[in-house]
Amino acid sequence: MSSSTSTRTLPRALRPFGSGQYRLLAAGLMLALFSDGVWTITLVWQVIGLGGGPGQVSLATGLAAVGMVVSTLAGGVLADRVSQRSIIIGLEVVKMAVFAAVAICAITGVLSMPILAVAAMLGGVTTGMYYPAYSALLPGIVAADQLQAANGIEGILRPVLFQAAGPMIAGAVIAVTAPAQAALVAAVASVGAALCYLAMRPVPLRRDPDTLRGPAIRSIITDLAEGFGYMWRTPWLWSTLFFATILVLATMGPIEVLIPFALRERVHGGAGDHSLVLAAFGAGAAIGSFVFASIRMPRRYLTLMFGLWGWSSIPLVLMGVAGHTWVFIVAGFVMGLLFDGPMVLWGTLLQRRVPPALLGRVASLDFFVSVVLMPVSMALAAPVADVIGLTTTFVVCGLVPVPFAAAFYLAARLWRDETAHPLRDTENQPAIAVVHDEMSASAYSWRADR
Repeated sequence: MSSSTSTRTLPRALRPFGSGQYRLLAAGLMLALFSDGVWTITLVWQVIGLGGGPGQVSLATGLAAVGMVVSTLAGGVLADRVSQRSIIIGLEVVKMAVFAAVAICAITGVLSMPILAVAAMLGGVTTGMYYPAYSALLPGIVAADQLQAANGIEGILRPVLFQAAGPMIAGAVIAVTAPAQAALVAAVASVGAALCYLAMRPVPLRRDPDTLRGPAIRSIITDLAEGFGYMWRTPWLWSTLFFATILVLATMGPIEVLIPFALRERVHGGAGDHSLVLAAFGAGAAIGSFVFASIRMPRRYLTLMFGLWGWSSIPLVLMGVAGHTWVFIVAGFVMGLLFDGPMVLWGTLLQRRVPPALLGRVASLDFFVSVVLMPVSMALAAPVADVIGLTTTFVVCGLVPVPFAAAFYLAARLWRDETAHPLRDTENQPAIAVVHDEMSASAYSWRADR
């Protein structure tokens, strides 16, 4: 039986695993997400182990966020200029070195807050640069009709490994030993991820080499300008990114900051109830990703995406008026389902309609928008709630994104765009064969990565 025939016999959500290249990429992704999940908890408890309080923990996690934000646009430029496979290998090597250094310093008794601050910043930088490289690499690994399934697999793995398994293992290791040993676990997982990526065959860089010539600084600035220019010329792109900024600003603060206080005030809940709500959000995200990984690209993909995202904040209204813990849990599940499910369509949309030579930069803009206002939202949530009250804050934040979703959908005329650019599945055709909005993929030559 040929590999293509055996792939078609797999369920749609699992078809990418018919490719050996993707199996290695997915294994590396799993280990990378697990490593990041372990490090997230390890960093907090290592700060506490050094005698740090909430201020020091906030500083460390804030530095990680800053590193992520400031590196993502540069990561997009790099992903369009250098082998994406080489980038993700290098990032895992850096993570391994950082995590191992923290562990060794802790074991030998020389670890200090400045060292942890640098480690936190470097960890954030690797996260910010990973997403553009991974997003630009994936279309060179799987066929166009399997991109949606591959993005769904990532959507399933992220909450399971990064938000659940990694922190759980880290907590268990720290409880038995110390944060230093958990940092070693993260370092070993990063080594495993790098080895998986090394085992992959070289993947061509989909860009005309002539565009990479000239003075380096001027060329990089031109690359950034070209990415922003493409966004402004592309209605489906700017409308989605602008709406995403509003959605993130309205929802992340209540989710990350206010839910524990709402639980305590309304149902006398504690940390256990909070963990159940977060687990329900993660479960909804995983199930939503699996559902969208299992279906064909909808004909009205932009309408469906905006429709679900437009309503994804409504569960916050339920949390604002909830009088029982189960209402918070159900609202968290629905929110995860509506928020992360369409992310599968969005990732596939980027990879199938953005020109290959621009994909890294556009993916970095997407990631930048997703994270840049997150700390702002979290910083504003508590002061706003103090002024207008918890219930009003949840209700307002749940309702505000809805009219904006409709406004951007209408302003960009997305119902016309999706009919003019259907994303029909074409069995076993490489993702780069899709003709893109602003320029044809045939304008870009392939060159093997070194």
